[in-house]
Amino acid sequence: MKNKISDLRDHMFAQLERLGDEDLSEEDLKKEISRAQAISEVGKVIVESAKTEVLYAKLTGKRRDEATKFLEEGEEKRPSIVRPAAAYSNKSNALPDSGEE
Repeated sequence: MKNKISDLRDHMFAQLERLGDEDLSEEDLKKEISRAQAISEVGKVIVESAKTEVLYAKLTGKRRDEATKFLEEGEEKRPSIVRPAAAYSNKSNALPDSGEE
């Protein structure tokens, strides 16, 4: 697959560099701003699509079986978050009875 998340990053950073070019005329800067807005909007859709794919894979357990290859295999995998078990209680949060009335 040609287009991966790293390619999206490359396009975004290239656009950022073009926006930072201090030699741009005012007209060229306006064009770059318009282009950057378009790239940003498309990038948002791509990222949301990837989030949906990841969520689908987690919910169905099809993490490797039907990989889209959008996220590279070589990317560093993050460890799962380990959360402590929740403590549940039917006890009231009321203060202990002091015996005074």
